[in-house]
Amino acid sequence: MSRYIGLDVHKHFIEVCILSAAGRVTWRGRTGCLREELESFARTRLRKTDRVALEATTNTWSVVAILRPFVAAVVVSNPLKTKAIAEAKIKTDKVDAEVLAQLLRCDYLPAVWQPDERTQCWRGVVTHRTALMTQRARVKNHIQSLLGRLLLQPPCKCLWTKAGLAWLKEVELPAYERLVLDSELRQLEIVEREVEGVDQELAGIARQEPRVRLLMTLPGVNYVVALGLLSALGDIARFKDGDHAAAYLGLVPSTRQSGRRCYHGPITKAGRSQTRWLLTQSAQHVARHPGPLGAFFRRLAKRKNRNVAVSATARKLVTIALLMLKNNEPYRYARPELMLEKFAALHVEGAKRQGAAKSTKRRPNGKPGLAEVYESVGLPAVTLPQELPAGEQQMLSERELNEFVTQLYRPPVTSGRQGRAVGQRADPGTTNSAKRTR
Repeated sequence: MSRYIGLDVHKHFIEVCILSAAGRVTWRGRTGCLREELESFARTRLRKTDRVALEATTNTWSVVAILRPFVAAVVVSNPLKTKAIAEAKIKTDKVDAEVLAQLLRCDYLPAVWQPDERTQCWRGVVTHRTALMTQRARVKNHIQSLLGRLLLQPPCKCLWTKAGLAWLKEVELPAYERLVLDSELRQLEIVEREVEGVDQELAGIARQEPRVRLLMTLPGVNYVVALGLLSALGDIARFKDGDHAAAYLGLVPSTRQSGRRCYHGPITKAGRSQTRWLLTQSAQHVARHPGPLGAFFRRLAKRKNRNVAVSATARKLVTIALLMLKNNEPYRYARPELMLEKFAALHVEGAKRQGAAKSTKRRPNGKPGLAEVYESVGLPAVTLPQELPAGEQQMLSERELNEFVTQLYRPPVTSGRQGRAVGQRADPGTTNSAKRTR
């Protein structure tokens, strides 16, 4: 007979409640939360036919990995939905463990998707990079605050260029202010090195993962954003369509409806905040894109404020990304020259890792069309303009984008000069534009 076990997981201990198939409590107890203690508990108390339930928290996935070999199934619940279903006036650890077991027995437990090991690793690296970026922004804000307190104006427009950093190191300050500024600059240098190391690791992953390179064809999306999105979505087969994926990431408006009144408020902000932040940063770059996404952003920004347009564009990026992944097709309206620069930057960044092989692919000569560019970087074939669905062709006509699309797929212009390798560093004159579009 199956038993149903509820675990109320804490940092140092786990409260356990075991129910029979009839719902009767057969054992209560507590076990430690260290690996050795959990393995000992699993060997002495658990059976192969048991089903275990616990809520998602900081150390949930480590607990799941230890207990899974000893039981029939481990179900991880969404704590917010579990609270909405079963909220008790008397809340103790024993009550929480029993509630989880009872919900599991009655098949009422709102379970969450359990990521595989690779997805968990990607999530960890992306989360760590986000923390480093936050730390870097904090240090820069401290430096800006110090200069404002001393009424100093930097000689350059951007303080974080080589010229700006050189001025910070040489500017004359009182002794104690100089001490503080030097400390902040050292912290900034350390964080910059750490960010660069993490970016190189992410670039190495991106070079080996075809889905990352596929998503990089979206405007404003680089390998960091692509990896963050893939790690958040996990198995895309569990999403019915792009709207469900956007809702999973909290990029849909909240709704309050009662009777004849319906109010749509700010986005729900459910799901992973790091991925949502990455997508909103990408949406900022879409404003300048001449294709359909840029037209969508600018049209919405005229009717509403910019923040609404950014959130709506981030949502549209998710819906398009899901279609691209399901159809294994790159974005149809990317600019060819910027795609070359983006993938060149990816190979340069990835080649910095020790032992990384250099790319042998060559750039097409002259000014190639989008289909040729995708072929040169090893991406799947893209749907040509004449093969587009009727509804999409009508959309392009209404937005007056037919000429833009025609230019994207123009025949390549051959040149006598051999093109530069994709894996080589971009020319100094084009580096800034590539960075802006990534």
